[in-house]
Amino acid sequence: MLVQKLQDCPEFIAGDSTILRELLHPDKQPLSLRYSLAHATLPAGKTSQPHSLATSEVYYILTGTGEMHIDDQTQIVQPGDAVYIPPNTRQFISNSGIEPLVFICIVDPAWRKEDQTVY
Repeated sequence: MLVQKLQDCPEFIAGDSTILRELLHPDKQPLSLRYSLAHATLPAGKTSQPHSLATSEVYYILTGTGEMHIDDQTQIVQPGDAVYIPPNTRQFISNSGIEPLVFICIVDPAWRKEDQTVY
């Protein structure tokens, strides 16, 4: 059994400028997973760097409110919202609230640097 504790995962600034902690990744743990799972935080008033992935991604909003941008579409997101981000779409998220915007990121197949383009 593998139980990954958030506080035990190193925090780093991702290529899209969010504060990230990778919880599960098949290249980093002996797991039979197709996907990767990360915990992201975006401080109040901040916007992630526009980027695209060659893979699909899902954001699940835990706390805070924001605006999700996918290509030419924008939608308000809040706790309990799941956002599907299709492959090869330009995406970014803005924190429009007064508290940190915290969300889970699932990338399938698992995130790889070479699959990401930052604009």
